Amino acid sequence: MMLPRRDRPRTAFDLAVVGSGFGGSLTALVARRLGLDVILLERGTHPRFAIGESSTPMSNILLETIARDFNLPRIAPLSRYGTWKKAYPDIGVGPKRGFSFYGHPLDRPFAARADRSDQLLAEASPHHDVADTHWYRPDFDHFLVREAIAAGVEYVDRVELDSFELRDAAGALAGTRASASFAVQARFVVDASGPRGFLHRLLRLPEARFHGFPDTQALFNHFTGVSLWQDVKPGVDEGDPPYPVDVAALHHLFDGGWMWVLRFDNGITSAGFALEDRLADELRIADGAEAWPRVLERLPSIRAQFADATPIEPWRRMPRVAFRTAVAGGPGWTMLPSAAASIDPLFSTGIPLTLLGVDRIGRAIRESWETPEFEPRIRAHERDTLFEADAAASLVGAAYRSFRSFPVFAGLANCYLSSVSFAEVCYRLGDRERAQGFLACRNERFVRELAGIVEEAKRLAHANGETSEGLGRYHDRIARAVEPINAAGFCDPERRGWYPLSFQALIDAASKLGRTREEIRAFLVAQGMERWI
Repeated sequence: MMLPRRDRPRTAFDLAVVGSGFGGSLTALVARRLGLDVILLERGTHPRFAIGESSTPMSNILLETIARDFNLPRIAPLSRYGTWKKAYPDIGVGPKRGFSFYGHPLDRPFAARADRSDQLLAEASPHHDVADTHWYRPDFDHFLVREAIAAGVEYVDRVELDSFELRDAAGALAGTRASASFAVQARFVVDASGPRGFLHRLLRLPEARFHGFPDTQALFNHFTGVSLWQDVKPGVDEGDPPYPVDVAALHHLFDGGWMWVLRFDNGITSAGFALEDRLADELRIADGAEAWPRVLERLPSIRAQFADATPIEPWRRMPRVAFRTAVAGGPGWTMLPSAAASIDPLFSTGIPLTLLGVDRIGRAIRESWETPEFEPRIRAHERDTLFEADAAASLVGAAYRSFRSFPVFAGLANCYLSSVSFAEVCYRLGDRERAQGFLACRNERFVRELAGIVEEAKRLAHANGETSEGLGRYHDRIARAVEPINAAGFCDPERRGWYPLSFQALIDAASKLGRTREEIRAFLVAQGMERWI
């Protein structure tokens, strides 16, 4: 996208944002709305392929909050599937009604156990109109770039930056564009260029591994012609699932890795494998297209789902998925969470973590720009960024170790679902502090309990579930640990792995949220949920 013609292009700005994915463009848009002179720099061009496509209720609450608090009314419709489709029917999207998890044995069809001990379905919304979304990133990111330009952000693409230094309290960025030299100055720089991105490379910043996280690789593409899992999976469900299982973030789990399947309304499906190194190397996924059928051969039921699928993009491989910088900021610059850390698509933590960072930076600009408080606010943002990433990585890393025993994994998933759903309701109620951080990472009691659960999960998974008695004690321990923040009715053995959205459970949990039952009921009515109460 070319810049508007200028007789004398500007070279000095308040803020430079490097990287125009959704996080970078949204940060630039927020800062411009707050009155800063902003330049947004992009190495490539739009539209472009990207993953990180599955939103969550927390993501959409944050997007809605950012739109409201920073006066971005054109962004607000993107926070729900129904309003998105009405306002922007040409922007690719898919409805996400929940999280669908299925556990597969390698080299054998999906077992479809009668007790549903190899599946977990967690509904997140009662209807498509209020559902979460899968973002078709080529359209979504391009839309945000155009919104930033319309708001007055200077946008320059095809820029190769090779220098950053501080000069007279301003950041000097230099490189090339179209074989010509390029240079700008900004009073502050936000790196939104992704893991191992712009400033990480130029400043040669050290990495710091996530404790206990396995080394993983990923192979992925966009496809047409992917069958519905509900139509090809073995077995017949006893009763109707709480929502159409494919209208969700569909996860196929197996010893050594997992697969995501995300559907968009435009007929495209995003799918890919994230595999531990031992399995990735065995299957030689570095071969790209040639490796895909080798992976499917080990998973017969998934192979049936992709029997008629056609890849439509060049194959992408990530030789190392997880990344954590040891330093997320310095004088005159900071990183968005998406540049500071990359964990894994499991549990869809990337989008909410990035939006939390956008919100923190936006509030720091609004409340302390050009004051002595700005620098401490930004340093606090960086600490929060790495702390939250570590908390998410601890849970996701433990989940990898549990894939060989689906009941063990389901226990960890209940920890995630309980903590994140509690935070979602707290944010909706305007009570951020009660949430105690992303995944309750500042709740000392829960963090302490979770650490013990993680260790027990690793032991049980290594023993492939051990005994039913051992699993029973494990799930009882999880139920006790999450009870103070379980506002959605998880950990109920009578549900047998299916968790339809229960507003009655939320009403029953009113005291955990510091509200009365009548107040929660009134809150649900105000949210437009009265017909589902």
